[in-house]
Amino acid sequence: MSGTDGVFEETDGRGTTVIDTPPRSLADLAPGACARVIGVVADGEPAVVRRLHDLGFTPGTVVEVVRRAPLREPVLYRVRDYEVCLRRAQAQCVHVSGAER
Repeated sequence: MSGTDGVFEETDGRGTTVIDTPPRSLADLAPGACARVIGVVADGEPAVVRRLHDLGFTPGTVVEVVRRAPLREPVLYRVRDYEVCLRRAQAQCVHVSGAER
């Protein structure tokens, strides 16, 4: 996989090149959007990663953005069978793909 101008290219084994955009963070999604978690990364803060995993933000989990507070944070997310509020700094640690409305 090689990154060029924000686009990632990889070969699917049959000689076909698949072009995909880099992962987005949960904080980038608009209310009403759903996406699948691909990973949780927090530079230098393993406690944050552990807490997000404990809350259910594990790879493969579908997350829905329910609504934002009037001042844009915190944001209410639906993950698994419950809702949880995260601040922007925490939501930026969760990388997602396949965002759709």
